[in-house]
Amino acid sequence: MPMANDDSELLIMFREPSSREKAYTSIIRKYQERLYWHIRRMVVSHDDANDVLQNVFIRVWNGLENFREDARLYTWLYRIATNECLTFLEQQKRRNVLPLSDVEEGLSNQVRADKDFDASRAEWKLQLAIQRLPEKQRLVFNLRYYDEMPYEEMSRVLETSEGALKASYHHAVKKIEDYVLNH
Repeated sequence: MPMANDDSELLIMFREPSSREKAYTSIIRKYQERLYWHIRRMVVSHDDANDVLQNVFIRVWNGLENFREDARLYTWLYRIATNECLTFLEQQKRRNVLPLSDVEEGLSNQVRADKDFDASRAEWKLQLAIQRLPEKQRLVFNLRYYDEMPYEEMSRVLETSEGALKASYHHAVKKIEDYVLNH
């Protein structure tokens, strides 16, 4: 059987017991890198990102049979990944019993701890600025800036209006600009 790349073919293969595992493996191969970087930008740590990604793929395995194709597979996967990120960050806050500002500071400290960190380089300043954003703005900024996701698609992933997403992105950009110019 040839390797299917089209999502609808992969879904048909998944629903067939004889090709289910092969289809699932193909879906993982097709999307794991994009999902990993989406998650990594939210949780910062490589190990945490891998843990969250594992949870995403467990949820995908358990839910794919009931996927109704109302949205694109990619949109559905991003929604699961986003929800898993938010759940992970919420657990971190509860576990550490820290105010949100301390969690954001912790994420910034993780960025600074990277062996290649150089505060004078623009990409590191950008990362520090992004980690200081509130969770929702950070998520919207990452989806728009790094994943170049259209607002319409983002609206389906985050189940939020396009207007609210545009406002969140605008506020995030202003905060990032302010941080980069003043630090």
